[in-house]
Order: sequence, then C-alpha cells, then structure tokens
Amino acid sequence: MNFSIRNQAGRGSLKGYRLALLLGCTALVAIPLPLSAQEQTDSQDGESVGVTVLEPVVVSVDGYGASDESSIVSFGNTGGGKLATDFLDTAASVSVITSKEIQFRDAQTVEQVLDYTSGVTTDFYGSDDRFDYYKIRGFDAYSYRDGLPLGDPFGGIREEPYAFERVEVLKGADSTIFGVSDPGGTVNFVSKKPRSERFGEAYITGGSFDHAEVGFDFGDNITEDDTLSYRLTGKFQNADAEYDYSNDDESFIMGGLTWRIDDATEMTLIYDYLDLDGTPGSGGYPIGSDFSRSTFLGEPDYNYNDVTRNTVTWMFDHDFGSGLIFSSRTRYSSSETGFGYAYVYEPVSNGDTIADRYYFGNAQSYDDFVIDAHFEYDTSFANVDSRTLAGMQYETYSGTNVSYYDVAPGIDWTNPVRSGGPNYAGPYASTKNDQITTSAYVLEELTFSEKLIASVGLRNDWLNLEQLNQLSGTNTTGDYSEFTGRAGLTYKITDEVSTYASYAQSVAPPTLGIEPERGEQYEVGLKYAPLAFPALFSVSLYDLSKTNITVTNPATSLQESIGEARVRGIDLEAKAELPHNFSMTAAYSYMMSEIVENGTRGNVGNQLGFVPNNVASLWVDYTLEGEGRRGDMTFGLGAHYQSAYYFGEDNLVKSDPNITFDAAFSYDVAEHTTLQVNATNLFNEKYVAYGGYGADWYNPGRAVYVTLRQTW
Repeated sequence: MNFSIRNQAGRGSLKGYRLALLLGCTALVAIPLPLSAQEQTDSQDGESVGVTVLEPVVVSVDGYGASDESSIVSFGNTGGGKLATDFLDTAASVSVITSKEIQFRDAQTVEQVLDYTSGVTTDFYGSDDRFDYYKIRGFDAYSYRDGLPLGDPFGGIREEPYAFERVEVLKGADSTIFGVSDPGGTVNFVSKKPRSERFGEAYITGGSFDHAEVGFDFGDNITEDDTLSYRLTGKFQNADAEYDYSNDDESFIMGGLTWRIDDATEMTLIYDYLDLDGTPGSGGYPIGSDFSRSTFLGEPDYNYNDVTRNTVTWMFDHDFGSGLIFSSRTRYSSSETGFGYAYVYEPVSNGDTIADRYYFGNAQSYDDFVIDAHFEYDTSFANVDSRTLAGMQYETYSGTNVSYYDVAPGIDWTNPVRSGGPNYAGPYASTKNDQITTSAYVLEELTFSEKLIASVGLRNDWLNLEQLNQLSGTNTTGDYSEFTGRAGLTYKITDEVSTYASYAQSVAPPTLGIEPERGEQYEVGLKYAPLAFPALFSVSLYDLSKTNITVTNPATSLQESIGEARVRGIDLEAKAELPHNFSMTAAYSYMMSEIVENGTRGNVGNQLGFVPNNVASLWVDYTLEGEGRRGDMTFGLGAHYQSAYYFGEDNLVKSDPNITFDAAFSYDVAEHTTLQVNATNLFNEKYVAYGGYGADWYNPGRAVYVTLRQTW
C-alpha cells in the first residue's frame, strides 16, 4: 500500500501519518473488491481461493485537518518562521485560528478572530475603536507577523484579518522565541503567500451600518514549470460604525511573488498597503446612564482616526541538504497615524444633562526595519533525533509621537449643540524615539525514542534606546542587555496523547530610566489528538508572574516601576471536525489575578483590571448536505461568556457578567458560489465594557452582514 502524505505542520508529523493510515484503511473497506482488486488462483488446481491483491491506494491528508482553508483543525504551528512543531510535540499551549474559521465566522477584526480562543479576553474598551484590544492570561499580548515583531496592539495599528492564512496564539512567556514581549503570550499573524496552483475568490458584502465591502484573493503560476507564482489580495470597505457621525472605511491591497529558484531554494516578496479612515469612538456616556448605542457625544468635525501604512516583506529559504536549512525573514514598514476626539469625562453626577468633555489628539509616524536570519540543523544519532536552531535578529526603529489635550465645551445630551474642533495652543507631549535591537538566540530540541522530547532555548536582546523631548530639547539614552530562557519536557504517552511541563521567561521593551518588565511562567498540560477524526483537545495549568510593572505617576506624569502581579489559571480548549457533518470549537479559562506588590499605591491583594475569573465560549457548525438542485447548507451558532471584571486595580467598579451569541449560515447557491449570512451579538446584549472613571463605554451591538462569494 502506497501513501502520499503532505502535512503543512512541518517536520515528520506523526499525526499526518496516522491520519493517512486511518483513511487508507477506511478506503479499502469502502471500495468494492471487484473494482479494486485482482483475484489470485491456487497454483496447484487453478481454482480461485479469494485471495486479493490490492491496487495501490494514494491518500492525501490535505483538506482533512491539514489545510487552513478546508478545516478549523490545524495539527501544528509555524513557530513564527522558526521551529515548526506538531501539536502533540509542543511543550506549550498553542491555538491556531485557520482561514476557514475566520471566513465562516466573518471575523471583521482581530478581536473577533480571537474571541473563541482559550486564555484570551478581547474588546474590553467597548466602542473605543482606535486599536485592537486583547489580553492573554491577564496581560497585554504583543503581536508578530511572520515571526517579526509588530509590537503592543494598544497604541498600534488595527490589523486586517483578510491578509492572513492563519493566526497563531502562543500562550505564556516566550521572549526566547519571538523577542521582547509580555508574559501572557503572543499573537503571530501568518501572511498569505503565493501558491504553485491557480486559485481565487471574489466577494461582495453588505449589512448593518451602511456596510458595503468588496474583496478578492487570487493567484496562479506565471511560468509553466511552477517556478514563479503570484498572489493578489484586496479589500475595499465603505461603512459607518454603530454610532452617529461615524465612518469605518478601509482600503487594503497586498501582492506577493514567489520564485522557486530550484528544489532547495525559495524566495517570496510581499507588499501590502493599508489605509483606514474611521472614527475613534462614540465619545463615551455619562456614568450610570443608559443611552442608545447610536448616540454620539463627540464632535463630528473633529472625531477622526486615520491610518496609512506601507509594508514590504521578503522571505528566503534554502535547504543545503544533510539536514541543514537557512531561513530569513525581512520586513520594512512605514506608517502615519492620527486620531482626535472629544470624549465625555464626568466622574461624578452634577444632577444636570450637561456632559463635561475633553479634547484629545495624537499623531504618530514611524519607519521600522527588521531582519531575522537563522540556521536549522536536523540530525539523528542512536535513538535520538536532534533539531538545533541558531540565529540573530536586528531591528531599527525611528518614530515620532505628538499628543494634544484641552478642555472641550460640555454638551447637553437632551439637545446636543456641536461646538467643532479644538484650538490647541500646542502639544503637551512631543517625542522622537530611536531604538536599535540586536538579538541572538539558540534553540535545541532532542527527541528520545520518539517518546520523550526535551527542549531548551536561550536568547539575549541588546537594546539601544534614545528619546528626544522635542518640547524641552532634552535627549535621553539607555542601553540594556536582557537574557531570557525557556525549557520544556514533553512525553508522548501514546500516539494520541502527550503531556508536558515547561518554564519560560519574558522581558518587555523598557522605558528609558526604568528597569524592563520581566515575567516568568510555570506550566503543565495534557493534549489529545484522536485517530478517529481530526480533533485537538488540550488542558493546561499555569502560574505566571510579572515584575517591575511600569505605570505613569499621575502626580509627576512620569513612568515608574512599582511592583509585581501574578496570574494563576487553567485553559481548556477543543477543536474538532466531528462525524455526521458537525464541527466544534470550545474553550474555557479560569484566571485568578493578584497584585503582589504595588509600591506606594496600595491595592496589594486586589485583582488586575480587565481580567475576568471565568471566560467560556462554544461554536458549533452543522452542514446539511445538498440534494438535487439544493446545495449544501451550513448552520453555525456561537456563545461567548465572561464573568465580571474590574475596570481598575482599585477594584471599586466592575462590569456585569455577560453572555453574547453569534450566528452564521451559508448556502451553496451553485458550484463555487456561496451565499453567507453572519450576525454578531445576535440578541443585542448590552453591558458596560469599560466605565466608572469618567465615562461608560458599551460593548458592540448587533451587526448582520450578507456575503456573496465566488471561488475558482
């Protein structure tokens, strides 16, 4: 019996082999013997004895838990372009959201992409739409693209999910793998690349808040021998937000070119352009009130949020043979962003209908260049398989940040009279920041008798920082050298079950004059990948802490290092393509946070803000197969629950527990043509996502979108 096995997860996937074997056996049972076998006769009397010689069976696991476009289950992660690792072999908790899941849930934002992932909390600033807001295991999560740093999403750029094949969530401290980051975890976006085949799709979408959108994603070979391929992806959106005087427009275009120089060498060049023209938020609402989400208490002539970014990415891979591989990832990006808005700030009720307000504005620009290059060497000796990775990363960043602040006229919410934009006397802060980061790292993985996997990683980051205060002319510099390590041990109990324990450290980018924030985590877990159907089940327990926490002192407006926080928890997650046309994504997380030290601020023993104790989610799909002229129909329903969480570390004000529902339906109108309907917050559940300190901000309301998609 011959098997053709292709598994995108990387080196030697046992799961891909086991799945191919299972499917092959199933195929033998299902195929009638007269069509697939030849009878042999007894050599003595020439009579048939019913012994059969089977035809070769070729099985590909592509599309059966192996393809991001055809399954919600992925059996491995890319390792951020470094050591790709199978699910059962990884001594960490990793979640992968494939493009199929992103598309069927019609995730419009990164927050929606991450909504059904264990350990992740999202959208805790409600209708503040400036940035992507998410935390992993109670702490801010740094983001990466193809393994190269993007930075902290808070204050960054909202990413476009349509640009990515998949989104990988690595939970826990992982500075050894990715670089400077917070201890809760990281999010790695994997860019769409050209393929050596013809493919494509185009779609149109319309829906709530005058939403109109068109998009396309197609590619093909340029040369007949598959050496040169291209891909073009785009999305153009004209829409409003859910509140008055708002807009949510976007232009995104991405083009890629892959050159397969020979069987051992490949390089890819990707360019993308992102332009966002939106509104930063509704302006908030007076505390304790209950306004319609459409109410806008900002200023139509001033509330704006503009983003323009250009990015060029270059990827190069060469296999020298004998187990030695060289890989490099390089990216240059430049952006200009700016937002301004009038927002409500009224900590106490004045007994009137006038909402006090402030103006706030910000303008940023930056140029960033980063390159990562590494060698991987795979070898075996005796009963030991070895993978060694050694590399370096270099990044240079230069950017400016200017902020404005002023008192805005109050507004009567019973009879709003708009006052226009501010007349700033000048910025209250203006800085120019330059940073050079040089990193060296080494990772070693040893597999003993295909059962016990030991891994260790070491990394050192050298950071050279310089900041110019453009108002005072003061120039501040600092040099830092930060070492982090990681160690893990995995034992494969069976071909379906593994258990692991790990220890990992992290370090966050420092603020000049202050020690960097550091984190560490201890974790144990159990993973199960059944043979019977494509599915992944995992449970992990962790204890993580973060020290040298940096905050801004309100009395001096300067940053200071004040103490330590700790989070202990458990994550459970399941993703499965079930029998009888069902599929499921389920997640539950318990997090108990505690402020261990807090300088002179008190609050010791309190919980961290925006960290609910319980978060749970469930999404279930069912496909009713077509019959006659009726095509396939797929029904999806999801629920997301989170318990109450505090809005601040003083633990004085908190949210209400809440549960929201999402739904999806798709119908194959004709071959390659699909009609899809999606609804988020189906029952329009309303709660205060953030509030109590000047204004309330509600969670997003119900939105319904209809998409017609053509593929080829």
